Amino acid sequence: MRAAWLLLPALAALSAYYVYLPLPGTVSDPWKLMLLDATFRAVQQTCHLIHYLRLSHHLIVLNYLICTFDKLKSVSSEDVNITDAVFDGVEVRVFEPPAKRDERLKRSVVYIHGGGWALASARTSLYNNLCRIMAESLNAVVVSVEYRLVPEVCFPEQFHDALRATKHFLQPEVLAKYSVDPSRIAISGDSAGGNLAAAVCQQLSKDEHLTIRPKLQALIYPVLQAFDFNTPSYQQNMNMPVLPRYVMINYWIDYFNGNYDLAHSLLINNHTALDVGQALSFRGRLNWTSLLPSSFKKNYKPVIQTTGKAEIIQEIPALLDVRAVPLLAENETLQLQPKTYILTCENDVLRDDGVMYAKRLENAGVEVTLDHFDDCFHGCMIFTIWPTDFSAGVQTRNSYIKWLDENL
Repeated sequence: MRAAWLLLPALAALSAYYVYLPLPGTVSDPWKLMLLDATFRAVQQTCHLIHYLRLSHHLIVLNYLICTFDKLKSVSSEDVNITDAVFDGVEVRVFEPPAKRDERLKRSVVYIHGGGWALASARTSLYNNLCRIMAESLNAVVVSVEYRLVPEVCFPEQFHDALRATKHFLQPEVLAKYSVDPSRIAISGDSAGGNLAAAVCQQLSKDEHLTIRPKLQALIYPVLQAFDFNTPSYQQNMNMPVLPRYVMINYWIDYFNGNYDLAHSLLINNHTALDVGQALSFRGRLNWTSLLPSSFKKNYKPVIQTTGKAEIIQEIPALLDVRAVPLLAENETLQLQPKTYILTCENDVLRDDGVMYAKRLENAGVEVTLDHFDDCFHGCMIFTIWPTDFSAGVQTRNSYIKWLDENL
């Protein structure tokens, strides 16, 4: 009994040590965020142990756990009809609000979910709820793309899935089937889905055979480059909950089917050192010292290696492929992009990806709205359902939907 009384405080102290993380004072719901992060870390570590024991790939186990506890059946509600379909071999979930009197055509959003190209689903409650609310609030047809995930497939298959589904939907006969106005279509996504949305939008803009293209693109804390893992936001938020820097680097490695042994070299930018010839032509397109405002640069210094490892680019050429890293696209492509909305969060390693893309698009003559939130964190917009409900989620979701409503 006496041992139990000694053990309980020790366990409580260990639990508090595991859960607690020093967070900026501006972060909303800090203790709830710590608990969410601790839960996610514990599950991830368990999955990595299973991977280490060679029982299964850690991402397969992690996604299985997410979907087992979270997947919803395709059930139509009174307000929104929810159906599953296949667009050119790619599964999608379609959200259709009821037709209004004297209304002929609706606007539409093609939505691509996040999850590091490896996790989540259009069918999980988090994305099901987001797309349903979008359909209701905008009175729009929302097409949520169920692209294939790592490790089943790696780059460029996720890009190809998103592109095929979107091009299929943009066909006049398909739009007519869903009563969609071809002049009022947006493409959107969050995190890795924002990456795919931006890459797909760039590809569509260059397709001379398309007669219908998106009117808008809306990117939610998108991941847009793997050139520099030491931007100010990567340095500032390297240990931030939900998406610390090392986790984002591992997502990139998994996406490219690379070797985890490269993680440290990527972290210190060895792959884009000054002696890596393949990277030189891209350096000017991602110079954060000129693309970021001083309020974001603060006192951080660029990390540029004089000598690095050119073999990394040779092993993973996709690190410089604009289909994977749309921030590195040439100006001629950026000039073709539609009106753009980019949402960024201060407490996010990917903050500067979005801010730099907004600046490059502006410099190319594109109308851009940069919607920045000082108290929010990566992934917050989908966390609006108990028990992972955050004020930051509702705040960002409402701002995003408001912009779509005013511009689509």
